[in-house]
Amino acid sequence: MRHTTPRQYQLVETCLQEKLDNGTTRCHLCPWRCKIGHGQRGFCQAHVNRDGTLYNLSYGILSAIEVGAIEDKPVKHYRPGTRIMSVGSYGCSFRCGGCHNLDISWGVTALDELAKGQSTDAWVAPETLVDAALRAEVQGIAFTYSEPAVWLEYIIDVSQLAHAAGLYTVYVSNSYITDEALELAAPHIDVLCSDIKSLRDDFYQDICKPAKVDQVLHSIKRARELGVHVETRTNIIPGKNDSPDEHYRIACWIRDNLGADSPWHITKFFPIYKLSHLPETDDAMLFSAQDAALRAGLKHVYVYNDKGCDCAQQNSPIDIYLNGSREQIHQLKVCAADCCGDDGVLLKKYEQT
Repeated sequence: MRHTTPRQYQLVETCLQEKLDNGTTRCHLCPWRCKIGHGQRGFCQAHVNRDGTLYNLSYGILSAIEVGAIEDKPVKHYRPGTRIMSVGSYGCSFRCGGCHNLDISWGVTALDELAKGQSTDAWVAPETLVDAALRAEVQGIAFTYSEPAVWLEYIIDVSQLAHAAGLYTVYVSNSYITDEALELAAPHIDVLCSDIKSLRDDFYQDICKPAKVDQVLHSIKRARELGVHVETRTNIIPGKNDSPDEHYRIACWIRDNLGADSPWHITKFFPIYKLSHLPETDDAMLFSAQDAALRAGLKHVYVYNDKGCDCAQQNSPIDIYLNGSREQIHQLKVCAADCCGDDGVLLKKYEQT
């Protein structure tokens, strides 16, 4: 990355931005391509325009850390049997009604506090995170829980150091990312575990107004072309994406674009948030989807009838993985450049095009 890695919390310039007239900027990290004026933030709420320059609010801010098996991401065909440190921040390009990582993924309150200079969330320098992973004796670092594209600047900085230390990297994503961002990240990412939520535009547009299926599928296929190991997953939600025909068509797309050997992970929906009125997915529906995939010619299809997502579950304090006292780690986060004031904080005032 072009920026100098900060030694304490501060805003970091968004790596893919376009400066427009009248001090506005356009973000090119995801296909929202938000047009953002001074004091405004994009849809993800993690990038803010300060006096004509777009900055990432969440660089180095961690919401969760967990250590576990790579198979839990789920990833089964890359370094099986190894352990990985999973980390998340805040912010997402989607608003899924059944999100199990709501406080982390959307992170509305946390990002508001960052914007106002009132946050006490942990700030972890890239080298500090890599050192923590080495102390934990894991073999890789996964960027998950929140959408990785939102804090791409940090992910690239961490990944470069991780590779230098002999660690691999995993990117767990909705794949709603621009070609520019994907091509910037791909050299530093070993594995993409991506959702294919549906093959219907109306499903995607219910959780992300401008999204189209082809944008997501294009990014997944492009990642493979760029040399990233790709595995895909689908959370089957009763009444939403539970058509056997759709499951067959997803499997055919994977076969034709990623290869018959490419793994597909089928996960169970559990009621939560706006979808709390729906039943959990019947096991028979999961195994029916697996049968459809096998008929389509996929060779590696995995069913999870005990989990729905890659969720932060242990809720162990971040402090236990880091050197330093709790007081040091959770000091008030005010940008070192002193550019975050209440006068510039506005919510959800951006333009889509």
